[in-house]
Amino acid sequence: MLFTFCGTLLGQPYFDTYVPNKYVKENIFLNKVADTSATPVFVEIKGKIPQPIWPARQDIIDLYWRTWEIAFANIRLGNNNNGFIRPYIDPAFNDNIFTEDCGYMVLFCRYAYRAFNFQQTLDNFYAKQHKDGFICREIRGSNGNDAFQRFDPSSAGINIFPWAEWEYFTNIGDLERLRNIFPVLLANYQWYSTYRTWQDGSYFSSGWGCGMDNQPRLPAGFNPAFSHGHMSWIDVTLQQIVAGKILIQMAEVLERSQDVQDIKAAVLDLTELVNTKMWNPQQVMYYDVFRDGSQSHVKTIGAFWALLADVVPQRELPRFIAHLSDTTEFNRPHRIPSLSADNLSYNPVDGGYWRGAVWAMTNYSVLRGLTKVHQDSLAFAIARNHVENVVKIYKDTGIIWENYSPEKLTGSGRRNFVGEGGLSGTAIFLEYILGIRADVPNNTLTWDVRLLDDHGIKQYPFGVSGLVDLHCQKRKQATVEPVINVTANVPFTLHVIWQEGSKIIEIKPDKI
Repeated sequence: MLFTFCGTLLGQPYFDTYVPNKYVKENIFLNKVADTSATPVFVEIKGKIPQPIWPARQDIIDLYWRTWEIAFANIRLGNNNNGFIRPYIDPAFNDNIFTEDCGYMVLFCRYAYRAFNFQQTLDNFYAKQHKDGFICREIRGSNGNDAFQRFDPSSAGINIFPWAEWEYFTNIGDLERLRNIFPVLLANYQWYSTYRTWQDGSYFSSGWGCGMDNQPRLPAGFNPAFSHGHMSWIDVTLQQIVAGKILIQMAEVLERSQDVQDIKAAVLDLTELVNTKMWNPQQVMYYDVFRDGSQSHVKTIGAFWALLADVVPQRELPRFIAHLSDTTEFNRPHRIPSLSADNLSYNPVDGGYWRGAVWAMTNYSVLRGLTKVHQDSLAFAIARNHVENVVKIYKDTGIIWENYSPEKLTGSGRRNFVGEGGLSGTAIFLEYILGIRADVPNNTLTWDVRLLDDHGIKQYPFGVSGLVDLHCQKRKQATVEPVINVTANVPFTLHVIWQEGSKIIEIKPDKI
């Protein structure tokens, strides 16, 4: 007997189980013709990339430029076999594209917007969206097929697209792109909420699905890589709060708030859930929850998505973030290990992949969360520690590694992994060591000046066409008000912060 599958007669007894999502009909990326334009050559476009200045630390500047050199070498074109519609940055892992890797890569690649629009990497995922909103976490570069069946626990990764697109919007202010990607992200969010939740509304995944493959989180008897373990996953649940809040912000900008009323309710419900069922008041930590309602007590870096989700009760915030400064937990010689050092599975030698290794992407997530809750001093300390360790290992090996030991000056995994490993020498350096963060929709640039050395940046992108040069003179101590010089071709408000002081400067346009 033959059965109808997706409108085609096949010899397999599968029915079409799709429930179409109305927002997928607005997806303009479906069925687009591939762009086979020539990709840029790094040496020819290097002058269009922001140029950091720090004469005292040429080693970090060298890491910065090497990162970009590798990133541009990893640009690929789609083809007739895979159906990728836009040139993209390859995760440099296995020739496939991954939602989490590509999402984290564009978080730093947005700074090279004038040289190449790396953001269009995500268009290749949007072009593969299923009619129910599903987007597979891994898509094969050989033929464009999903690497997982959509109901597999490992088929959906971190719901990173809303955050990656919103960060791009805050730097570039591209309203047209925001308008185009919103229905795609909304349909994908609704797929998660329909097919990745338990009865109480909490979310599940797997080791592969959440991206932290081998963490010791699953109950005994379950496969740590591929099973959901009947467990409520704290990181995935918090990520949905982050994604939901960002979609609400997007809807406000686009005047489509009526489309996110269900998300507003879901965010409130999830916030209450994580602060009741997944919060441990004695240990001041968020945990995974097992099927019987008990908590796992495995302290994973995934719990710190609570900062970016902004769900930590204000009275508990100091004690919660104190875990990041505790030398028996997450404050190791190289910050931040992916698993707390007091766990029996913690690997102090090379980090054991996700059993303590330091990853640029999880560090960046924590740093952005600390910014969200106004913990700038701690963010600077963690970022400085991380970049100093990465640059020491880079100077010794000449390699940007996939991950790093939390205890020793060694790297592990893929070599020259740019890849999400590119965050260390670019976004983390620019945003947390130089301290420069843009908010183009509000026409504001924040410069959190913490370095005492002469430093700054040229051709910092501010909006679609804005360019800003920033320079700070050397100071003797952090409490001294910085002497700065700013040149820009667009007007904006500059918020300068230093230890024990701040000021607002209205910048008038000039030629650069």
